[in-house]
This record gives sequence, C-alpha cells and structure tokens, in this order.
Amino acid sequence: MAPYQPSADWQYEIPTAGSKRLPPAARYVESLTHQGYGFEAAVADLVDNSIDAGAHNVVVSFLRDDQRLVGLLVVDDGSGMNDEALDTAMTVGGRQEYGESALGHFGAGLKAASLSHADSLTVISRTKRSPSAGRRWLTASARDDFTCDIVDPRYCQALVDRYDGLIEWHGTIVRWDRVRAFETITAGQADRFLNDAIEKLETHLGLHLHRFLARDGFNVDIAVEDVTTREELDHRGVEPIDPFGYRISGRPGYPRTYTAPVEGVGDVELTAHIWQPKSPLVSFRGIGPLAERQGFYLYRNDRLVQAGGWNNTRSPEGHLALARIAVELPAERNDVFSLTVKKDGVTVTPAFARGLEQATDGAGNDFASYVQEAVTTYREAAKRATEPQRKAVLPAGKGLDPRLKRTLRDELPELEGEDPITFRWDSLASDVFFELDREERVVKLNKEYRQVFNGGRRGGLNDAPVVKSMLYLMVNEIFQKERVRATHLDNIALWNSVLVTAARCELAR
Repeated sequence: MAPYQPSADWQYEIPTAGSKRLPPAARYVESLTHQGYGFEAAVADLVDNSIDAGAHNVVVSFLRDDQRLVGLLVVDDGSGMNDEALDTAMTVGGRQEYGESALGHFGAGLKAASLSHADSLTVISRTKRSPSAGRRWLTASARDDFTCDIVDPRYCQALVDRYDGLIEWHGTIVRWDRVRAFETITAGQADRFLNDAIEKLETHLGLHLHRFLARDGFNVDIAVEDVTTREELDHRGVEPIDPFGYRISGRPGYPRTYTAPVEGVGDVELTAHIWQPKSPLVSFRGIGPLAERQGFYLYRNDRLVQAGGWNNTRSPEGHLALARIAVELPAERNDVFSLTVKKDGVTVTPAFARGLEQATDGAGNDFASYVQEAVTTYREAAKRATEPQRKAVLPAGKGLDPRLKRTLRDELPELEGEDPITFRWDSLASDVFFELDREERVVKLNKEYRQVFNGGRRGGLNDAPVVKSMLYLMVNEIFQKERVRATHLDNIALWNSVLVTAARCELAR
C-alpha cells in the first residue's frame, strides 16, 4: 500500500490576519452559579483552600438567628492573604501558581463553589505582616460589570477578632450570605434541615479528606452559632471515614498492589481491596449505595477526588460490592486523567483501560484475577447461613460525642428519614434522673447530677458519654412506639430510681 499523502490544497496551519481582544461579558459570572456543585462538594472545595494555605484547624459554622438560617462561615488558621492575593483570589479567571502538592487545580473553586449556593461571597483575611482586609462579590453586581466590593477594614478586623480563638496572627474567613437553600426552609424546619445537612457534610468531608483528618495536627469542625447571642448550639469534630478501613480483609492475600502501564502517564499503582461481606461499618455501608461505591477510589495529592465507579472499564454489579481499588493519580496534569472542577469525579481515556488489561502484581497475577476473587468472595458469603440482624434504631443526635455516634452507626442499622434522639441537661425534680419528650425526641437529664459525670470539669454539649449512650440504647425502642405501654412506664420508673440512687451515692463519696 502506498504511503499516505496529504491533499495538496489542505492547510494544516490556519492563516490569521491579526488579533482582537474579546473580554468576557459580565454575565459570564452567571455561569459560575450553574456549575452543578452539590452543597457538600462546595464546602469541601473551600476546605481544600484552607489545607493549601497550611491551616491546622478549620471550622465550618452554620449561622442562625433564632429559627432562621442566615449564612455560613468557613474559618481557618492558614497563612492568610494580603490585599494583592485577595484580588487574585476574587478575580474571575484569576489564578495563583499551585505547588506540586496543592489541592487547588483550576483556580475557580472559591468563586464557583460559593456562587453556586450564595448570592453574596465575602472573603476576609490577614497575614502575619498585613492587616485584615476583605473583598465581597454580589452576584447582581458581578453580572453588571465585574464590580467587587472592598470591605471596610474596621469590619474586617471586627470579624477576625470575633473568631480570635482560631485566627491569632493569620487566617481567612469565607462568608456566604443569602444562601439559596437556607431561604427555602419553612418555619419550624430549621433543626431538621440542619441535622440532615450537617450529617451529609460530615460524611462527605470525613470521606474525601480522610487522609488529612487521620493526621495529627489537622482538624475540621462543624458548628452551629446563634449570631445574636453568640451561643454555640452544636459542635462536631469531623472524623475520618476510610473507605478501606476494615478490621480484617475479606480475603487472604489482600490488599494487593498492581502496577498498570498507562500510555502517556507511565506506571500507575492500583491497591486492590476486598471488603468483609456484610460489614456493618460506616466506612462500607454509610457512604452511599454499595453499587455506587464499588470500583476505583482515585486520589490526587492524598485528596479523594472520586469515591467509587469503574470509569467505563466495566459495569457495576451486585457481585462486585466488595471490590474497592485505591488509585494514586499523578499530581501533574496529563491527557489520561481529567479531574472535574468540582473534584467529584475523574474522566479517563481508553489508555487507562488498556493499562488495566496489562496490570500485574509482584507475583504475576493479573487484575482480572482480582475481579474474579472479589466476585467469588461475595458469592461464597451469600451461600453461608444468614447472620443475626440487629434491629434498626432511631439515629443519635445532638448531645452525643461524634465518635460515639460513629460507633453507633457502625454497630446498628438506622431507620431512614427519622428525626434523631437528642440529649440536654434540664431542671427536673430531685427524684427524677431523666425524662423523655417523645414529641421532640429529647432525653432530658437532671442537671443536679451533671457534676457526677464530669469529674469536676466544666460540662460541655457532648459530656457524660457513658450514661448518654446507655440511655440511648435503653429508650430507643420507647421513642419508636406510637403508644407507651404500662411496661415501658414501669421500666422508666425503675431506671430513674436506680440511676438517682447511684448518682446520690457518687455525690456522697
């Protein structure tokens, strides 16, 4: 066959006759509000910025005024920004130079994530060498002419001083106002909305940032603050959720590391895991439907950017529910793996699938054999006798330590769509240790006996975990009943009598 010859009249280089500058129309900003960011992904993007700034502590604070949710803050103790850096951060299309280990990728996250959910974005920051400064985007102003407001320096300093327990010499506050989801909350629904939103956010951050949260010296907390009284109404520390955090592997010989030669990238390591069948752990069952959580877990610079999925290399199926593979993406940009702006998935070229076909471990086993062993493990478990099933419970709410709630979710299936059981200290008769408010699903504890459980320390929202966890297990079934029977009332009286006597014995020691 004769070699290919290009057509004589085809021009491979397009000739030009000059150039013209075409700046974007101001309504380009509107496109930032329609990036498809979920609420949790948007907040996670802001926390990424905090990590890139070297923050050790980050607090995501929901702001409420009585029954209204009025805004959201993300506060960190990172290196902060001066005026020039603030201008760059708030410029549409503006981008800083990212280091190799940075989580930032496109330079659009702050604006796109925030304006997808809020009509007002304010960023206030200070560094060791520069005073507090701030900028504000209002979507209405941005649509007109890219106008960004300069925040009054006195307010900037006042807001930094308000959070001086976190921001000492440097840090940043990102503030969302007119959050569209908050403005749709009907009267009396704020508590339910907040509990649901915080649970989802806690899970998302715990999963996608689990490697950072597992390290000493980095913490993310979620709080609810009353802007009028400054009272902290809720506070939870985000715990890491490792999608490979099983206690025992589901099959001997795993995890196993494969190397896939991927054209255009080089060798890519795949660490293949097989979970224990029917595991109750939150790391397995609590991060989404199992069909969606099988497959590849893609990491870039230790940040999880895709939690499950087969990236068109195969179809999900029930028999592969135990298969999860950790993939470390190269930090530098390449033509094979393309990260979405929202960091909620990765698109791959066929080169990755070809690399999988050639992937082997150190003993010469191919990747296809791993897939088959994951299927076999699932099927063998299905043949075995049915394991005893624990009864589903109402979820645990405010007043219980986040670590305790995580253990309860690991050990007990939860009833979906139900309001949680919460705990609070209250003034009760001396002969009553606790009361149940079944309508509000609140366990009221007698604050007369609070000191018994705190050893002289000042009580906090999540104090007395031992007694609260016992009561949670004891009264859960009562809260589920439509009617309380005489036996239930007798049990409550019995428990009160014993607990009051025990508390008085402790006080008398």
